[in-house]
Amino acid sequence: MEQRRFGRTDLKVSAIGFGAWGIGGPAMAGSMPIGWGAVDDAVSVLALERAYERGIIFYDTADFYGLGHSEDLIGRTFGNRPDVVIATKVGHRLDTDGTAILDYSKKHIRAACEQSLRRLRRESIDLYQLHSARVEHFEQGECLTALEQLQQEGKVRFWGVSLNTFAPEPEARFLMDHGLGHSMQLVLNIINQRSLPVIAEASAKGYGIIARMPLQFGLLTGKIRPDASFASNDHRSFRLTPEIIRRTLEALRELDPTLRRRNISLTSLALSYCASAPGVSTVIPGIKTPAQADSNTTDIIALTDDERAAIRDIAERRLTSVMELMQKQG
Repeated sequence: MEQRRFGRTDLKVSAIGFGAWGIGGPAMAGSMPIGWGAVDDAVSVLALERAYERGIIFYDTADFYGLGHSEDLIGRTFGNRPDVVIATKVGHRLDTDGTAILDYSKKHIRAACEQSLRRLRRESIDLYQLHSARVEHFEQGECLTALEQLQQEGKVRFWGVSLNTFAPEPEARFLMDHGLGHSMQLVLNIINQRSLPVIAEASAKGYGIIARMPLQFGLLTGKIRPDASFASNDHRSFRLTPEIIRRTLEALRELDPTLRRRNISLTSLALSYCASAPGVSTVIPGIKTPAQADSNTTDIIALTDDERAAIRDIAERRLTSVMELMQKQG
């Protein structure tokens, strides 16, 4: 597995990382599913171990994934070992009525960091990220003060922001204009490529870039069929509608010649597209099983400029309407 320097930090990350939302298991915020349905913890641990065997050394989680359970599994598996890089996030929590709210107060961030350190069984968090914070939170200042203090105290080595799915520019611009943070996490996949200009500029300024959702919740693996259904405690039950699935699968047929020429799977092509994007440090597909750890680290190739341009053309011609539908789903 290729290792890359992470922006201007001293961290080294694997080109493919481990997205750990799924192993958090089922969780609800009020009536809204915020997980991926039922999982087996024993299988999740095997997936983490298999990913490491395959060369994955970057693991991305959040305190909201399984309401802490994802962090706990990673802590149980890796503990304080120095040869893995652990990134987690803060800013989402459940209110007293069980609904999800954003909290970027200094008090919450400091308390949440202590809890994450305990679950992760680490002395310091390699990368601590604000989970979808907006410009208004930066301007209020408490979250920035908290992160600076945590870094000074050695509880956090570096920090960054996980940016908005469909409109990452305002927060990215604020960070770059003020010289804040060390990393940005952005959505990048064959369908949603809005982050490409931000990635180019931010990476040139020394930010580590994490590309998330490279497989669009499994839609870009070729394994989800038009008649697919999802459990009520799986967030895809409301995000991946039949219309979104149908339109996407029709458009993806245009990639068949590339798949045959390169002799790779759709999963490998989707991950290779993100990993080949200039400026990307690491790509974090969701991994829940050892088999997924294998498939997400197989045949990761460097695409040519022409191949990447052809994929962008398909996205512009065939998938813009799909992305608009996704944006409505949230």
